[in-house]
Amino acid sequence: MVREIIIYRDNFIKFYKKQNEKVQKKIEFVLDLIRYERQIPQKFFKYLRNTDGIYEIRVITTFKNIRILCFFDKEQIVVLTNCFLKKTQKTPIKEIRLAEKLKKEYLIDKYKEE
Repeated sequence: MVREIIIYRDNFIKFYKKQNEKVQKKIEFVLDLIRYERQIPQKFFKYLRNTDGIYEIRVITTFKNIRILCFFDKEQIVVLTNCFLKKTQKTPIKEIRLAEKLKKEYLIDKYKEE
């Protein structure tokens, strides 16, 4: 099983480019897990309850807890929306709402093309 990972808008890319090489490699490692593993460990990938289909990708480094929010388009496409440094126990509602907004925009854009 191989999932395709796509990036919607530039939130993820801007964040990624600001990270040092070691953190970028860790992000790529976790994204490869999501791409290739049939069962992704919850340590790395978790559904966020009470959201409109938003998932949280967890990248944990020595000094940073990075979260990448995403959703599925069909079953095999993971769409990355936004990411941030997690500083509290709960995922900030502002980040979840942004991911939900980007998901709606993505779906609107997609159906315009079809």
